[in-house]
Amino acid sequence: MAKTTKLSLIGLVFLLALFPLFQPPIHSLSFLFLVFLYIILAESWNLIGGFGGYLSFGHVAFFGIGTYTSALLFQKLGLSPFVGAFPAGMMAAAVAAVIGYPCLRLRGPYFAVVTLCFAFIMDLIVKNWWFLGGSEGIHLKLVEMEIRLSRSIFYEIYLGLAAVTVIFVRWVEHSKMGLGLSAIREDEEVAQTLCIPTARLKLQAFVLSAFFPGVAGGLYAYYISYVHPDVVFDISVSILIVLMALFGGGTSWAGPLVGAALLSIINELLSTYIKPEIARMIYGAMFVAVILFMPDGIVAFVKRKRGYA
Repeated sequence: MAKTTKLSLIGLVFLLALFPLFQPPIHSLSFLFLVFLYIILAESWNLIGGFGGYLSFGHVAFFGIGTYTSALLFQKLGLSPFVGAFPAGMMAAAVAAVIGYPCLRLRGPYFAVVTLCFAFIMDLIVKNWWFLGGSEGIHLKLVEMEIRLSRSIFYEIYLGLAAVTVIFVRWVEHSKMGLGLSAIREDEEVAQTLCIPTARLKLQAFVLSAFFPGVAGGLYAYYISYVHPDVVFDISVSILIVLMALFGGGTSWAGPLVGAALLSIINELLSTYIKPEIARMIYGAMFVAVILFMPDGIVAFVKRKRGYA
């Protein structure tokens, strides 16, 4: 990444951090909060889906696991979600390690289907286990706080978490691990013949990709104050994460960042100013255009146009 790009991103994060001081509408803070959330989810998904080429459609399950872990720690032990977010991330990573060992032996559509089933199974387990609140969910008693202050605090925390996630994913891309995952994506059999530890790298990427949504989910429990499986295990979120990453370009750290930001903004504009039926048609046509004319994503397309790739 060029020095000017680094400075631009640092400047953007600094300006975003100052944004709440200008007393913006609460809706704006809530919207940017969701943008940061999708950046975290799309960037973390890219570790296994973009770099490794293993398309996971169950990424939202780790977000849900983190949410429920943090909610239970708060409800049963009185542990603040701001503290419980890290254990929530560790729990999501531990579950990923357990299911990743057998699932990552599968490839292509088989892996995609298994991860999709995993998200459905987690949803059913939570709904049918009284200890987790069942189908009624979990209500959290929150500290009395003015809504603008509350939204500003979560805004800043998620901005910081999004920045850390992006920096980490960029570091992985330029590390030996990232090079190994790229080799796996291109041709796993050839990577094995080159003595690349494919099984270990895939599992590491899968576990790391689960940690960040687990942390984000742990904080999200406190943000919404009511945790329900239909919200935190929504499979449409998993699909949207994949689309965001591929829309921007899954082979680089910048792709999911651009994809998550652009699609969040486009979706907000379409849902606000255009009828839902027409908005869905425009959304679908936009994806078809990207697949046909920019199959490697927007970031790779722009780089080629500028002669960078």
